[in-house]
Amino acid sequence: MTPLLQVRGIEKRYGARIGCTGVSFDLYPGEVMGIVGESGSGKSTLLSCLAGHLAPDQGQVIFDTRAKGPVDTVTMAEPERRMLARTDWAFVHQNPRDGLRMGVSAGGNVGERLMAVGARNYGQIRSSAEDWLGRVEIAADRIDDRPAAFSGGMQQRLQIARNLVTGPRLVFMDEPTGGLDVSVQARLLDLLRGLVRRLGLSAVIVTHDLAVVRLLADRLMVMKGGLVVETGLTDQVLDDPQHAYTQLLVSSVLQV
Repeated sequence: MTPLLQVRGIEKRYGARIGCTGVSFDLYPGEVMGIVGESGSGKSTLLSCLAGHLAPDQGQVIFDTRAKGPVDTVTMAEPERRMLARTDWAFVHQNPRDGLRMGVSAGGNVGERLMAVGARNYGQIRSSAEDWLGRVEIAADRIDDRPAAFSGGMQQRLQIARNLVTGPRLVFMDEPTGGLDVSVQARLLDLLRGLVRRLGLSAVIVTHDLAVVRLLADRLMVMKGGLVVETGLTDQVLDDPQHAYTQLLVSSVLQV
């Protein structure tokens, strides 16, 4: 099977400080990769490089596009990368306000992404928006409400609907449950797990919460100081960590 995403030797530095270095892995269709580590470990820098928000100093991010096959997105022209971000890719921000237009209705937020890929029939756009709001457990009668009237959990679910409505093949998630109450986190995780499995999504998820990757990720990378210090199947890494830093992460969670 051809990897959907091939990451080769990604490095990003901020002056003398290493953001991430020497990161390589393959992601296959329908697979979820979790990336964990403490603040400053390099996981968010890596995600930004993978998603095209930040240009790496070295390395390749090769994505198997529908139209052209494998393409290095690092050297891709900016207009092509923007189109990729609207079609085959999606990005779920930790703060949903960064991924939503707060002055536009819930239905409008979802519909805008459809219009960005060529949809023009208003009735069909609204119908698709209503369908996706239902999929993320937002009532149909809230379709004309603006996101500012929603709770934090509802805003995050709306952001997910906005991202998934165009059927992306790869979803990047940056701390998708961060800042939410525990009960809201649990509901959102159940929703995400169901969507990932039903839609066969591939995803890269960055989080500091091991419970999130335990539930969602097939494989796990542990980062420290910009380096990947351990990688493997999620349950294997969490149940039998080999690196001292991973052991510390796991034990600190167990002791809380």
